[in-house]
Amino acid sequence: MQSLTDALNQFPRQDIQFYRKIVQYLFLATILWIGVQFTLFVRQLEVGILPTVNRPPGVEAFLPISSLISLKYWVVSGVFNRIHPSGLVILLIVLGTAIFLKRGFCSWVCPFGLFTEYLNRIHHFVFKKDIKVPRWLDYPLRSLKYLLLSYFLWAILARMDASSLEVFIYGPYNRVADIKMLHFFSNISRFAFFTLLSLLILSVLIRNFWCRYLCPYGALLGALSLFSIFKIHRNEATCTKCKKCTRACPVDVQVHSVTRVFSDECHACLKCLNACPEEKTLYFSLFQRRGILKPLIYAAAISLLFLCATTTARITGHWHNAISNHEYLFHVTHLNLSFYQHNRGQVPRHHNEAWRERMRDLRQALPHRTR
Repeated sequence: MQSLTDALNQFPRQDIQFYRKIVQYLFLATILWIGVQFTLFVRQLEVGILPTVNRPPGVEAFLPISSLISLKYWVVSGVFNRIHPSGLVILLIVLGTAIFLKRGFCSWVCPFGLFTEYLNRIHHFVFKKDIKVPRWLDYPLRSLKYLLLSYFLWAILARMDASSLEVFIYGPYNRVADIKMLHFFSNISRFAFFTLLSLLILSVLIRNFWCRYLCPYGALLGALSLFSIFKIHRNEATCTKCKKCTRACPVDVQVHSVTRVFSDECHACLKCLNACPEEKTLYFSLFQRRGILKPLIYAAAISLLFLCATTTARITGHWHNAISNHEYLFHVTHLNLSFYQHNRGQVPRHHNEAWRERMRDLRQALPHRTR
């Protein structure tokens, strides 16, 4: 009987991008469902009733700073906190994809990556060709996302000790960070609206503007992807130097001129493999011409990594947070109080004590099972 690997290899190469789109849209559908469910959950809290809709833990994927703080707290204390545990789980999964599958998260999973692809189409429609930023300007601009990443790493990894981490994680602001994130978009300020509009316009004028120049998450994955065990390799013996691979690359990697793609910008979208007209010339592998990972196996690997890891987190109790619906109702009711406002991870002592007193009153009023 033919093995599964041999069966997968029978699919035509031109279907690589078709299957990538399937994976992208499945993740997008999941994210949209999470967004709708979480919105309904918060709306019921805001009208003063206990939600009949379950809070989707996956919403914590949009709390990367909180997740990074939780990661450091886990390392220094050994405690996998249960305020936003699924955020930490998802962060670990994403970091794992960078180590094993390069920046595949950006081109196979991330909804902003999918949105950027459509903005690139608008760019091409407007200008009739791809306008590239000159190299002398491109490199300084690319450093911006690493500067942003450096700031977050310095502020969290260097400045925050175990006590500061604990204050932030268990403090009032972090407990409602998911709700505040929703309010940022549903009650968007004038400044935030025009900032997002400017980013949108810049992303049409300059391809991949956000992902290439400003996204600190992409910078983190790009740095880690340099150590990825899998990379795109080119067989010089069969390459005709037609440059179709380079022209197909959405991030302008010069694929045709290297035997191994060693770039922090490579998203592992595999468009170069799609474009190559020569059999067995470009491949995603451990070593040159060895340990080749077929595109469909890649698609299955990145999907199963998320599925298996999140399922394991559910089984082991590291997925749902420890905040009851009664407590969420209390937080939403008092959300305008000062100690729910962000202050660089620190809560003034008198605010923190007032919040703790209110929380003690809440817990005493609740049934034991909801505390």
